[in-house]
Amino acid sequence: MKATVNIIGSGFSSLAAACYLAKAGYQVTVFEKNKTIGGRARQLQTHGFTFDIGPTWYWMPDVFERFFSDFNKKPSDYYTLEKLNPAYSVYFGKDDFITIEDTLEKILIAFEKEEPGSSKKLKTFINQAKNNYDIAIKDLVYNPGVSPLELVTPATIRKINQFFSTIKKDVRKAFKNERLVKILEFPVLFLGAKPSDTPSFYSFMNYADFGLGTFHPKKGMYQVILAIENLATSLGVNIKTESPVDSIIVNNNKAVGLESNGSTYFSDVVVSGADYHHTETLLDKSLRQYTESYWQKKTFAPSSLLFYVGFNKKLKNVNHHTLFFDVDFDVHAEAIYDNPKWPENPLFYASFPSITDPNAAPEGKEAGIFLIPLAPGLKDTPQLRSTYFNKIIKRFEELTSQNVQNDVIFKESFCINDFIKDYNSYKGNAYGMANTLLQTAFLRPKLKSKKVDSLFFTGQLTVPGPGVPPALISGKLVADLVTKHNKLLV
Repeated sequence: MKATVNIIGSGFSSLAAACYLAKAGYQVTVFEKNKTIGGRARQLQTHGFTFDIGPTWYWMPDVFERFFSDFNKKPSDYYTLEKLNPAYSVYFGKDDFITIEDTLEKILIAFEKEEPGSSKKLKTFINQAKNNYDIAIKDLVYNPGVSPLELVTPATIRKINQFFSTIKKDVRKAFKNERLVKILEFPVLFLGAKPSDTPSFYSFMNYADFGLGTFHPKKGMYQVILAIENLATSLGVNIKTESPVDSIIVNNNKAVGLESNGSTYFSDVVVSGADYHHTETLLDKSLRQYTESYWQKKTFAPSSLLFYVGFNKKLKNVNHHTLFFDVDFDVHAEAIYDNPKWPENPLFYASFPSITDPNAAPEGKEAGIFLIPLAPGLKDTPQLRSTYFNKIIKRFEELTSQNVQNDVIFKESFCINDFIKDYNSYKGNAYGMANTLLQTAFLRPKLKSKKVDSLFFTGQLTVPGPGVPPALISGKLVADLVTKHNKLLV
């Protein structure tokens, strides 16, 4: 009889873990509280429009390839990728933007045009970033965060100074043009912390951006979720939707199952890809590894105010991904990390997938996703959401020289209260725990419970950290730990 695993949640990390564990010989059941799978990567379909609710950027394609290759598959077996050109554009003022195209050669030309001499500096910077990327992907991120010695390799020893400097220092040392600085500091925002708090080593995100490029899966990021679901079910994984987990059953300090919808589901192992903090509330207080004060002291990545908007016409002067950096980043960052409050003048990001993908909107119309990063834990009301939509849509019209408000067919919003309601997210955070120096690798919450045997965790609050590629890696790491600790069961 096969050993059994119950997995809480069906986001990227949970589904990845399910695949690896099923391949290893376990009988796996996934419990998802919502009607559809995907966690934060769910999909919204309304009025003939299709939106990715969560992740919209497909970066680090090699991580996806490595995941599928572990099952003798390729991403192309499940979905079609298109490399975006341009990858994105960044607005700094009215009709004033820089376009980031699809190759480093083109980006070097754009930098040189902006600041003579900067292309040479950029080439050096990206070469360093590529070297960091190779070390990170080969030596570091596939480690389970069990020991500080995981960080000690000949390659990382040579880079030790980069763990004690910051992205902000490095970028501003090499580049003086403020617009180019903002573009180079942008990718580390995916790691959930300010550039001034992110170790220099994480410049590998700049290589992911400029070196590898930005892709779009046809029909959206949700196709990746469906691909992994397809893989999981082919391996025998059972997925139960509308199945919220009410408690983790513990017997003699060992996780032995779950309670869901009034029923008991026993298993040899429990893995949670749900919010780490929430998962521990499913245990008696004495069995929790981390106290409330522990979580309160941690630096969390932002939450977000998101709008999903259907426009009754095609928009102009925007790209598939468009960033609006026309206001002071440091002031907005302070409102997220230092003095949490609603920002007076927020930066925002917009995605128009229908520019690339006709599946996203009816013909002649445009699908728009707008995102404002926010501090987690803020008060969230319909009035505030409406106020901030008006703020950014007016700026959007001004910056891109077009009128769009009268062409809004509908808009739906998603914010802190929704992250809490739909994902049990701690303080409504959107991206998990930030990758600062003191929250990296072995310093993040552990994959394996130290108080409850056979209880494991995966996802953005543990290793390697926030983002879709790290979530896939986290699923693999936890599956490896499960099999290592339960060899006799399979």
